[in-house]
Amino acid sequence: MDNSMGVLLLEKLPDGTLKQIEERTWSMNMIASLAHVNYIIVGNLEYETVEGRLNVDQGKLELLLVPLRSE
Repeated sequence: MDNSMGVLLLEKLPDGTLKQIEERTWSMNMIASLAHVNYIIVGNLEYETVEGRLNVDQGKLELLLVPLRSE
């Protein structure tokens, strides 16, 4: 049995459109940790996790992210 899953990270842009940040394989431990975190760092940028959905057709977890803006 495979203990990993493809995860697709999508950034929600200010105009409402989505931009794919990346796609990679995550371990089940990383996926389980999503229940305890609200923010993730990808490419040295911090994002808030807004929501996720399981795409059973593609066998992937899709995460919707909003970038944190430094002021």
